Amino acid sequence: MKGMKEMRSVNIIMYHYVRDLRHSRYPEIKGLALDEFVKQVEFLKDNFNIISMEELVQAGKNGSELPERAAVLTFDDGYSDHFMNVFPVLKNYGVSGSFYIPGEAVKEHKLLAVNKIHFILASAEISSLRTEVISLMDKYRGNEFDFPETSELIEEYQKPGRYDKAETVFVKKMLQTVLPERLRDIICDKLFEKYVGMKEDTFSRELYLNEHQIKCMKDAGMHIGAHGYAHYWLGNLDKEKMKEDVNKGLEVIEPYIDRNNWVMNYPYGSYNDETVEYIKSIGCSMAIATKVGVCDLDRDDFYALPRLNTNDFPPKSETYKTFA
Repeated sequence: MKGMKEMRSVNIIMYHYVRDLRHSRYPEIKGLALDEFVKQVEFLKDNFNIISMEELVQAGKNGSELPERAAVLTFDDGYSDHFMNVFPVLKNYGVSGSFYIPGEAVKEHKLLAVNKIHFILASAEISSLRTEVISLMDKYRGNEFDFPETSELIEEYQKPGRYDKAETVFVKKMLQTVLPERLRDIICDKLFEKYVGMKEDTFSRELYLNEHQIKCMKDAGMHIGAHGYAHYWLGNLDKEKMKEDVNKGLEVIEPYIDRNNWVMNYPYGSYNDETVEYIKSIGCSMAIATKVGVCDLDRDDFYALPRLNTNDFPPKSETYKTFA
């Protein structure tokens, strides 16, 4: 007989881009190939019990057990990939997914900074790109913008990540959070125009879900959750700006959620005590982050549940076993 602890654990699996990478315009984008996604769903169906986010929330609320080897599939950032590629596969295999949508992408058809960075990285050679970013940093430092010397930033941030080499981590950190926001926008806009060269409005309408697609997935039993509005690092914002971003994000997805019982997915996994206090006060029942691990409902904070990555499971790897 399985112990209670095991019966309260769940593998929450994180996905982003899912597409036919080899035949796409951006084969270097960090995503999961569609054929590999199909194989992964087959593997999970055979070896795990895939449950819905609603079932996970219910277990968290009432203390009930989960199926043995439970898994929840979560899809970040509201990509059209999720409707065109993921949704048909999930329907075909009879499983549920949980989709987290940044409001700005749907409401304003605006290309989020996080995605500009992804496609710049997918279009440029990293050593040259790093040199170019540093050159632009040096150009703007000390005029309108004040930030540390490049050598200090390299020492602090140029370190390999779980899936990225050190140079890539450095570029991401500079453009995602370290540099002043307006300077990040200036540099990203210059690099996107140079390396991608597509109008942002057109690009965003291709990249993100639209309201009809979201409704279709919701009506078919998929779960829709919150992912903020502008994909900010919520833990880095002052309290009022954080509240504004959360509220605006909820307004966009309100037709697809219960405002008294919804789930938050922190962009970049970034939150702080004020973030948690606020989302709890406005009906959030559970939140997922990016800390790596298997979720244990008897141990983990319901407002900072850990996840594993698609790359931790076959056919990509068997890393998931090290977290069991």
